[in-house]
Amino acid sequence: MGRGADRPRAPAPEADRAPAPEAEPVRADIVGPVRAAVALALAVAVGATSLAGCGGSSPVRSSSARSPAGERAPRASTAPRPRLQVTTAGTLPAPVQDPAATGLGERALLVGGLDLSDASVGDVLLAAPSTVTRLGSVPQPLHDAAAATLGGRAYVFGGGEPSRSEILAITPDGHATAAGQLPLGASDVAAASLDGSAYIVGGFTGTQALDTILTWHGGGVASLVARLPHPLRYAAVAVAGGRLIVAGGTNGTSATREVYAFDPITRRVSLVAKLLHPVTHAAAATLNGIVYVIGGRGSTLGSQRSEILAVDPASGRVSAAGRLPRPTSDMGAAVIGGQILLAGGREATGQVSAAVLVLSAVG
Repeated sequence: MGRGADRPRAPAPEADRAPAPEAEPVRADIVGPVRAAVALALAVAVGATSLAGCGGSSPVRSSSARSPAGERAPRASTAPRPRLQVTTAGTLPAPVQDPAATGLGERALLVGGLDLSDASVGDVLLAAPSTVTRLGSVPQPLHDAAAATLGGRAYVFGGGEPSRSEILAITPDGHATAAGQLPLGASDVAAASLDGSAYIVGGFTGTQALDTILTWHGGGVASLVARLPHPLRYAAVAVAGGRLIVAGGTNGTSATREVYAFDPITRRVSLVAKLLHPVTHAAAATLNGIVYVIGGRGSTLGSQRSEILAVDPASGRVSAAGRLPRPTSDMGAAVIGGQILLAGGREATGQVSAAVLVLSAVG
């Protein structure tokens, strides 16, 4: 759609003692003063101990802080945090935001998007890190569509505006042919392929946001397989560990932080993590089992972000993994040759980008 939203030790045995000598009788006239002196000494000792515990240089630790017998105290994780190196690799023929993107071997296919004037375009581009070639165009300009690769062929799902229900197959020469349908016309969708099927997440019909996860197997009408906890537009979607990972997005009104995993075997959706901040219009891609949520923005225009977040779906750990050269949302992203290629996007100033970036794992 448009740009608008934490044993007690046994006592030690006593040593053998010699019998104590018989004490002399104590005079009654000194008992009172002695008792007073002893009491005063005890009071001073107790006060000194309290002061040491509260403000002294060697505070006394409470025994209750120890772990129970048989348990280990928790240790900080020693696993290295994932990091990405960002390199500017080239430029597109023209600035574009919201292109549908998918990997095709060592290159990425980019379809449609919005140009400098926020008008939809129909270009089909084939991009490598240092070269971009225009292959052709789709029958009608579109933006906010999604793309995925099945059996070596790229497919484009939905898009706007108006919201479309067509699924298009992109031929090697850059032309588009009809390949299937979505149940409803939808833009603002996200997609990824897993085990020979494409999955289409969320979207917007033009009047309502969608909470659906659809599956499509290469022909016919896509079918419903699960529902998200709430409607979602502009989500960042990737695949890791045999699950579909859905990060952030707009719940209809505001950017979100939740990261969900969809298991295609059980058809269950579960919450696996939360991002460090709400984000929508971000890109996502997976390297070495880590899902990277790249750029995006908050709930309002001009709130673009440059952070790259690493999400480990297995542990739920989320950490900072790098930064883009400029705060940018609405980029096309695809994994090619063990790297992430990013193309285009919208900067915080409103400027539409023509940059092609390559993100590589460090270490």
